[in-house]
Amino acid sequence: MEQTVIFPSGSVQYFHSVQLEELLENYKGRDIIFLTDSNIAALYPQFFAGKKTVVILPGETNKNLNTIDDVGRQMLQYEATRNTLLLGIGGGMVTDITGLAAATYMRGIAAAFVPTTLLGMADAAIGGKNGVNSGVYKNMIGTIRQPEFIAYDIRFLKTLPDDEWSNGFAEIIKYACLFDTELFETLSAKNINWFKTHSDDLQSVINTCVYWKNKTVAEDEHESGMRKLLNFGHTAAHAIENLYGLPHGKAVSIGMVIAATLSEQLTGFGADDTLRLKKLLMQYNLPISYPIDSKKAVDILKMDKKRNNNTISYILLNNIGIATIKALPFDILEKAIETCALQYSREQ
Repeated sequence: MEQTVIFPSGSVQYFHSVQLEELLENYKGRDIIFLTDSNIAALYPQFFAGKKTVVILPGETNKNLNTIDDVGRQMLQYEATRNTLLLGIGGGMVTDITGLAAATYMRGIAAAFVPTTLLGMADAAIGGKNGVNSGVYKNMIGTIRQPEFIAYDIRFLKTLPDDEWSNGFAEIIKYACLFDTELFETLSAKNINWFKTHSDDLQSVINTCVYWKNKTVAEDEHESGMRKLLNFGHTAAHAIENLYGLPHGKAVSIGMVIAATLSEQLTGFGADDTLRLKKLLMQYNLPISYPIDSKKAVDILKMDKKRNNNTISYILLNNIGIATIKALPFDILEKAIETCALQYSREQ
């Protein structure tokens, strides 16, 4: 299925349930450079054989400007021009690097993404944000620029490790909490093993997330208002992720619990709904607490892009499926992070 989504800055083609080899037949004659990481290159050597391919090292520690510079140097060796398409095949780190490298090479060439992780398919590849880290500060350097197309070939998920399935479902649960009680109930009734063996149901859940993210981004592409909702669970998560090296989805899971705890205090969000959220996260093998140094976490958050003097824009829940944006003082946030750390201690 093909779909075109219109954003203020331009349109993006979505190819759902495709086989990548067949899709690329439509791009014969186009100068394409493939960008992937060493994990994907090792898993699919036959696909990349004979193709112009830039291979980068995987992992958040390599999501930085040094990698962007390395990609640019390799593209020069391939004699890439302004007509070249840079096609990223990989997880969220690969699509971030692809988008930013394309945006900066010769002041901008076309990019396209083929996400190979559940997290990438449901969230990271969508929306046009392309960023790299600066030390412990996540996605501090980047652009908002839409790709030419995004293609979904769920065959790539056959080689996805179990932990990466959990990471992806953290983002899917995020969309359920923000917008979609029906999705929340669907997830509650199933589990990872179900979705691994029922590809139609999995594709439907992915498509639901694509719909909600595109709807939000189309209304607010540059995050001046409603797009901020998509940061639910992410604000604290970015500090946790970089302080402790946790995978993104696990950090987001903990961040959502912190946000739910704050919501109980500030919006009247029900304690029973916090328990429902915790149960769902555990059902998908995600953590709900961690021994976080709250002061160190808040020190990082004070450099967050969403800070405004002594407060930070924070996404809370009124109910499952209904979110709100609040200006949150840092001392209140620090106490909520402390509560999460204390919960971890009690569980050990």
